[in-house]
Formats: sequence, C-alpha cells, structure tokens
Amino acid sequence: MQTDHIIAKVGDVLIGGGNPIVVQTMCNTHTSDEKATVAQCKRLYEAGAEIIRITVPGMADVQHIKGIKSALEAYGIHIPIVADIHFSSATAIAVAPFVEKVRINPGNFHKDHDEAVARFRELIHVCKEHGTAVRIGVNHGSLGEYITNLYGNTPEAMAKAAMEWLGVCIEESFFNVVVSLKSSNTVVMVSAYRCLSAMMEEEGHVFPLHVGVTEAGGGIGGRIKSCVGISTLLSQGIGDTVRVSLTEDPEAEIPVARYLEARYDHKIVSSLTSLRITGKEAVANYQSPSFETLLFDVSCDFGKRLLDREIDSLTLTGEYLDDEGVPVSIKDSGKGSYLVDELMQACRRRFYRPEYIACPGCGRTMYDLQAALARVMEKTSHLKDTVIAVMGCIVNGPGEMADADWGYVGEGGGKVSIYKGKDPVLRHIPESEAPDRLLELIEGKTSI
Repeated sequence: MQTDHIIAKVGDVLIGGGNPIVVQTMCNTHTSDEKATVAQCKRLYEAGAEIIRITVPGMADVQHIKGIKSALEAYGIHIPIVADIHFSSATAIAVAPFVEKVRINPGNFHKDHDEAVARFRELIHVCKEHGTAVRIGVNHGSLGEYITNLYGNTPEAMAKAAMEWLGVCIEESFFNVVVSLKSSNTVVMVSAYRCLSAMMEEEGHVFPLHVGVTEAGGGIGGRIKSCVGISTLLSQGIGDTVRVSLTEDPEAEIPVARYLEARYDHKIVSSLTSLRITGKEAVANYQSPSFETLLFDVSCDFGKRLLDREIDSLTLTGEYLDDEGVPVSIKDSGKGSYLVDELMQACRRRFYRPEYIACPGCGRTMYDLQAALARVMEKTSHLKDTVIAVMGCIVNGPGEMADADWGYVGEGGGKVSIYKGKDPVLRHIPESEAPDRLLELIEGKTSI
C-alpha cells in the first residue's frame, strides 16, 4: 500500500509532509475583550508565533473573532487564527468561515455517538466550502464513554478515537486536518502519539500531528516536561507543529517552542561535549552558553533515553554561563542535581516533589491561574507522591485532570472547587482559604 503523507493548509502556513515545524500558542485573554486579545496577538506574533489559537466559548464570541481578525489585518498581521471550541458544534460551524482552523474534539459534540458523527460531518462540509482546516484534538482526560467502553482509558484508546474521526474525514474526502493526542503525563502522551503514527502508516493516510504536553505547569518543571515529551516524538520524526503549554503568559511559551523547532529542523545542536554510558548510568559534560540552553539541551538529550528506560541515572558535569557571562560549574552550583531531579520527575521515573498539572489558561479561565498555582505550590511543596491539578475553569477542568489525585478548579466570582479525583468534595470556597483547605484535605485533617 502506498502511504499518503498529507499536508494541511492553515492560511498560508503548510503543516506536515516534510515542511518545517510550525510554532503555535494560545491567547489567555477573554475573547470578548477584543482590545486585549489583539494586543496579545501582536506580542505573540512579534515573539515568533506562526499560528495563534483563541477560545470561542459561545455564539456571541463569533463576532468578537471577526473583530479581532479585522483589527490584526489592519495592523498588517495576517497570522492564521484557530478557533478553540468545546462541546458546541453549532459554534464551530458558525465560526468556521471566519478562521483558518477550528480545533474540536468531535466526541464532545453529543453524548450519542451517531449524533456526534452527524454534527462532525456538518462541520466538515462548512470547512470544505471555506478552505478551513480542522484540528481533531483528543485529550487523555476527555475520551468519553463511547471510546472508554470500547477500548478503555489508555494511550491506545486515544489513538483509536482519533482514527475513527479521521475515518469520517476520509469518507468525506476532507484532508485539511491536523491531529493531536495530548496528556499531562509524558509517558501516556508519547505512547499515544506513537500508536497513532503507526496506525496511520498502516492505514495509508498519514495526517499532520500537533504535539505537546497539555497542562505542563510553569517554571523550570513545565519547560522540562514539555521538552521531554515533544523532543521524544520529534526525534523520531513524529510531529509537524508544536505548542508548549505553560501556566505563564503565552509569550513565555515561544522561546521553548522555537528551540524545539530549531533543533529538530536541524538549525542548532546541543551544547553536550561528551557522554559516557556505563550500563544504564550516564555521565554528561556540557559547555553551555546559558542555564536556559542547558535546561533545554539536557531535556532533549536525555528525555527519550529515560522515558524508554535506556538509562536509569544521570550525572551532569561541565559549565554554563550566568547572566553576567561568568562560567558556573554545573555540579558545584547544585543545578546539575536539580535538573536531574526535575528530569526524572518529568519522565515519571522518580518523584521528589508533588506532581503539578496546571493548564495555561485561556478565555474561559475564571481566576488568576498563575497566582493560584503559586499559592497551591507554596502550601503543598513538602508533599511527595501526590498529583495536584490546578485548572482554570469549571467547564473544562474536571475532565482534563485525569491523572490527578486532587483538583483545584476556579469557579469564578472569587470561589474555588476542590476535587478528589474527579469528584467534587468542596465547592464555593473563597480563594483566600482554598489552598489551606486543600492541604487539610490531603493531610487528612479535614474529613470529606
């Protein structure tokens, strides 16, 4: 069987088929605030984003999307816009003529699978008419009963779910499609994409893949987790466009994504100067121009090796330059052992602190997500072997924290809901009290 490597066209941007890796991100402003969203889009464009996603919570926001695009074009910015849709097929159909791509999970269109398929076909017809691309986004936490009843809640199930929707696209002769299979768990994420890649090759239609680790959190941990998952796939030739999801201003995502794009489009090389592996123990020497470069290089050099259990331990030596250009010993500074701890955690090989799942925020976010994550981390950092999710909204949060032991979800109006697993155990807690109440629950000081 001849394999067809499909190229998606998103505005003037080509994805897949051997084209360069495309960097994208997402606004975290409220879509109804057109001025703030346009200003953020301008900053993201100037920072190097090639595609920008904006949430469209409901029908009223379709007009705001049109206004945002018009304002950007008036500035001479013709960057492709992706409409991010949850649940509402009607909203997806309404906005499709006015954007370059629509991101949907078709399984969320209706509880009845046949009805969901019918609504997906309607969207495909509109997108074909207007030259709009579609991203089929399947997330680990939102597979739905139809898929989990058939295949369970596994990486393979994620891939099978995507293949079913791709089958509908093929039936409709619609190939302007990109696929994503995201999880906050790097092991699940990598396994799902590998499964899907193999399935598409076997079926004969290889659609472009959007890769990323969802809800990676912020800071060094979020960057390492993102680099581990994305680089493992890109190093195997899996992935055509990337988004790094950080619980920070979206501008902060771009340098990480640009590094990954440059490395796997063969524009840069690692600052690793020597490597010795004895059994499953690795010793690596770096001469790095900055700590940030060291962080990125180490994550990409050893993430796949740790995920695939080719090595079990890692020691870092050498130097990096500080902000003043002064050489700093990696080992003596303590940064080497810290990076290894974070890398082991990101690869799910060893946990030395709580695992935080935190979404990057979007137009549905109901509170100050970055501040909330910081407060939760401050209260819980002494814990171990605990997975805590800090999510932006009550609409999407509970379904997206599949791996979490505990969830902390913004309700809006200064209130928070606390979950144990997927079950809400406290609601309407004032934000000022919520971190302490969460800690009391985890430590068993408050009964549920």
